[in-house]
Amino acid sequence: MRQRTRAGLGAVATGIATILFTATASAAPAAGASGVGDPYYPYAGNGGYDVSHYDIRLTYQPSTDQLSGTTTILARTTQELSSFDLDFGLHVNSVLVNNVPATFHADPSENGELVVTPGKALAKNQTITVVVNYADTPSKVVIDGYTAWKKTPDGALAVDEPQNSQWWFPANDHPTDKATYDVSVEVPDNAVALSNGTLVRTTKQRAGWTRWNWRSTQPQATYLTTLEVGAFEVNQSTTPDGKPFVTAYDPAAGASLDAAKASVERTPEIDGFLATQFGPFPFEAEGGVVSTGLNFALEAQTRPVYGATFFRSGSNTSVVAHENAHQWFGDAVSLGRWSDIWLNEGFASYAEYLWSEHEGEGTPAELAQYAYDSYPADDPFWQVLPGDPGAANQFDDAVYDRGAMTLQALRTAVGDDAFFTILKTWVAQHKGGDARIQDFIALAERVSGKPLQDLFTTWLFTKGKPAVGPNGAAAAFRTAGVPVAPKSYPKIQQTHRLLAAAHQY
Repeated sequence: MRQRTRAGLGAVATGIATILFTATASAAPAAGASGVGDPYYPYAGNGGYDVSHYDIRLTYQPSTDQLSGTTTILARTTQELSSFDLDFGLHVNSVLVNNVPATFHADPSENGELVVTPGKALAKNQTITVVVNYADTPSKVVIDGYTAWKKTPDGALAVDEPQNSQWWFPANDHPTDKATYDVSVEVPDNAVALSNGTLVRTTKQRAGWTRWNWRSTQPQATYLTTLEVGAFEVNQSTTPDGKPFVTAYDPAAGASLDAAKASVERTPEIDGFLATQFGPFPFEAEGGVVSTGLNFALEAQTRPVYGATFFRSGSNTSVVAHENAHQWFGDAVSLGRWSDIWLNEGFASYAEYLWSEHEGEGTPAELAQYAYDSYPADDPFWQVLPGDPGAANQFDDAVYDRGAMTLQALRTAVGDDAFFTILKTWVAQHKGGDARIQDFIALAERVSGKPLQDLFTTWLFTKGKPAVGPNGAAAAFRTAGVPVAPKSYPKIQQTHRLLAAAHQY
């Protein structure tokens, strides 16, 4: 999303940096790269270090939108470093590296990059502690023409994809560098501060203010780390298997509030079902947040965030199944490059099909076939490639719908036993890390014992409507005449269109 307008320039800059690095490879230490080399977002993430933990300790005043505090970063260097970048856009007061003041400046050629130069060069494989002190008004900070921080009447939301951390904590902002988190945010007593993981405690250190302390103990990507501040109604309980279950609702949802509760409060039930399909739930807590301050939903780790718009026409467990399926596909196993978005959205969309069958409202085969039949061959839908849609189409309808059809085509080709073994093995093997589409294809071939490259090439990487539908050639005979939509299809389609439309900037 946000770096789309500079993608070409970024690719050139990345190429220049590569040439310079090659020419000076023998001269150490060197500056860390300003990105990890993601083709869609060349300046996302940084080179030269790997983060293990973020300790974020902030104070936020909703009435003025003032955010201040410190983030402490624990990391290990992966090369000898003369300097390194942090992805961050707020005003910085000071930076310490291993308790020694460091110089720092915003990169004049790259909006949202903070360049840090330690007092002395850092050795390779060195453990480092970086403390950044900062204060700013996040809603006024624009990076590449966009502000991810969402100011609301009674608070704010740090919720977005593929980037949101630059508006509230300095980071190595790419899914390939996951870390654990402590998030501690002080807000006025009439507001709450919600984040990921487990609510460790709330404390009062001064009159009129409460500090909310959250902890995430499993590796977590930066864009999945969120902050929601406002006058939320907060419910705390435990799931049937004993995990903390925290939900929060914006009272401004009004007529949609009860429908939202009737959907999100079923999260443990939905996660329990998804665990039978994908393997054990991968994290230590569950929950959900519903807000009127955004018009999309995001799979924030352990606690997805939903725009109230998803519940305007009544309960919607489809979107809850979608965002919680991401806990396995996207959160536990993160994409290696943003071009691999099918590994997130295609799988979460297929989970909606599975949930539909569980609810008796249409099987995956029926839903995938109906979607296939609904798009004529000349529809632009078939021109977007789910396996590499491009940054501008990263959240296109095709990534969701054709992405789900791809999985049904795989299931048809390999059979149910192999299909669900592939899904469970994928999560078990890559949990806590990241992987690429080609890794999934290799696993599918290994488990099934079948050559599958042609299938994935057709469904993910070839423009045009596949000649044979997701259920194979025999399905054409069963769908002769006017297709009839499965009961769940309108709600699923509405969910996908809301998700896709929200990312069109």
